[in-house]
Amino acid sequence: MSLFACRWLPGKRWRNKDPHRPPKALVFLCHGYAVECRVTMRGTGERLARAGYAVYGLDYEGHGRSDGLQGYVPDFQALVQDCDDYFASVVRGSSCSSRPRFLVGESMGGAVALLLHRARPDFWTGAVLVAPMCKIADDMRPHPVVVNILRAMTSIIPTWKIVPTADVIDAAYRMQEKRDEIRGNPYCYKDKPRLKTAFELLKVSLDVEENLLHKLVLVIRNVTWMIDVDMVSNMTPMKVSDIYESIQVSLPFLIVHGGADKVTDPSVSELLYQSAASQDKTLKLYPGMWHALTSGESPSNIRTVFQDIIAWLDHRSISMEEQSPTTEVEQKARHDDQRHHQQLHANK
Repeated sequence: MSLFACRWLPGKRWRNKDPHRPPKALVFLCHGYAVECRVTMRGTGERLARAGYAVYGLDYEGHGRSDGLQGYVPDFQALVQDCDDYFASVVRGSSCSSRPRFLVGESMGGAVALLLHRARPDFWTGAVLVAPMCKIADDMRPHPVVVNILRAMTSIIPTWKIVPTADVIDAAYRMQEKRDEIRGNPYCYKDKPRLKTAFELLKVSLDVEENLLHKLVLVIRNVTWMIDVDMVSNMTPMKVSDIYESIQVSLPFLIVHGGADKVTDPSVSELLYQSAASQDKTLKLYPGMWHALTSGESPSNIRTVFQDIIAWLDHRSISMEEQSPTTEVEQKARHDDQRHHQQLHANK
């Protein structure tokens, strides 16, 4: 299978007459459902490249210019694995492999980024999650009856385009010109979700919701108890100190989310922020903004969002520059990458 990849590199202005000036960091894009990187995320790639970042994107199977039936996600874990393989290969082959490396995931790509982090907890310097699909908003979630039908029929007619949902384009993009661009882009899927795709998206949203949001590991007297994160607010300060770690999310992250998002639920981003074990975590909610913060808003709103994203990346890239590239964390990340690569080859 052939997967389409694209990249945006810092230009002459960034190099400032020094052709050997390295990028601040490597940034890897995880796009949303039914869209692609080269056109839909071009604005993100170009803005980050102008700010001094080397940016890499990959169209998932069944998306954009990659092989596969358009709009069809037969296996979400395989999709995540494709991203992991490609992103790791870029790092291994880059002359800047010691630079910080960040994930930027939008919507469904936010779930991809979280699962990439779960696969390699120490590999990534941080992540920017743009309206992440941690939980499908109730208005967009299929009716329970439909879910049961999905479960029963995915093995029979997996590629059928029959799942009833609201129009995501109208719900996600505030600006009409962006809606028209998406609808006119032949590499964006615009039909009803296919049965197996809808079921895979629902499964991964439930996985993220269940395993990355709602549970904390509570260690008391060497006994591990699973508790719902909603219980934390009712615990005394002494008991809260017994919380050992959040079950999964430990990397530095920035969440940006529109307060008027009708596609993914902003309150779930707040839950992720509250429950994550990360010591370095930031949540920015933008009142009145919709789902597609980086491309579907007014120019002034998009500019505001990118100012926050770039400032967050800059702060962590500069901090990493001041450290030796052979710190214990970097050595461990390299070791984990090599071991992960060897295991993949051993399993083939």
